[in-house]
Amino acid sequence: MDNRIAIVDLGTNTFHLLIVDIEGNTYQLIHRERQAVKLGERGINQGVITDDALQRALHTLSGFSTSIQLMNAKKVFAYGTSALRNVHNQKSIIDKIKDITSIDVKLISGDEEARLIYLGVRSAVQLGKEKSLIVDIGGGSVEFIIGNESEIFWKQSIEIGAQRLLEEYHEHDPIKEEDLKALHQHFECNLKNLFSALHLHQPKTLVGSSGTFDTLSDIYCIRQGITRDPGATETPLSFAGFYETYKLLIVKNRAARMLIPGMIELRVDMIVVASSLIDYLISCHSFDQIRVSNYALKEGVLSDIMEAHYEL
Repeated sequence: MDNRIAIVDLGTNTFHLLIVDIEGNTYQLIHRERQAVKLGERGINQGVITDDALQRALHTLSGFSTSIQLMNAKKVFAYGTSALRNVHNQKSIIDKIKDITSIDVKLISGDEEARLIYLGVRSAVQLGKEKSLIVDIGGGSVEFIIGNESEIFWKQSIEIGAQRLLEEYHEHDPIKEEDLKALHQHFECNLKNLFSALHLHQPKTLVGSSGTFDTLSDIYCIRQGITRDPGATETPLSFAGFYETYKLLIVKNRAARMLIPGMIELRVDMIVVASSLIDYLISCHSFDQIRVSNYALKEGVLSDIMEAHYEL
């Protein structure tokens, strides 16, 4: 257990804990937890974390800390992302987390977040030599990476995450056409660099990283009668399957969305605006296929550690 480590991902919507034993260039999963914290709820666009959100974060991290201690993890790698990056009083919040939970959180830049997501996706999906566009839709930011199996050609983190979009543009439920038009205008204004990069590199595969893409894949598999392998690192989705689900999402309210087989409480609020972003991407650039990676930032951190970027 000398090489037992814990990785904590403090996402804007969800907190993750991964505990693994590392042996050389392999690892064994010991424990995994996921909690919907909604750290950015009702404050993300104002650059604040509300008292309620902070209390949820502290409660979850206290539970994570207990698991880390019970399982004797020797080192903890904890990363704060968009919500913490942009909050006005980030130092006091990080200090409070350390005081109450003993977890020392490191803030990472959007650029570093994109790099780690790429490493996570690369360890889950056989990217091959052709270029792919990797997309990770978080609550606060969205990471876009153009890369293949061996390198990153372009990457950018943009603060257009699903919690931000939900609070600013999803004014009606079901969402109205006027809301969707406003969303698309927002994307057009904020994604100019992305589309310049797409034009330059011409990736033909869209790879979605966990989150919304996981739920879309779950819905697709149930509708198609596909039995998912619980140990798989890549899960099925097609463009036809995406559009079929998207058409359902934009005409249903929250209660009706929850009745869609495969929908989960964690995704039901943000999935409409997140899917609108996916719709925009594939309507503006020609992709041949869509793939879904079950790995993201935390697995990228693990990959980084195993490549000896850190000393255990």
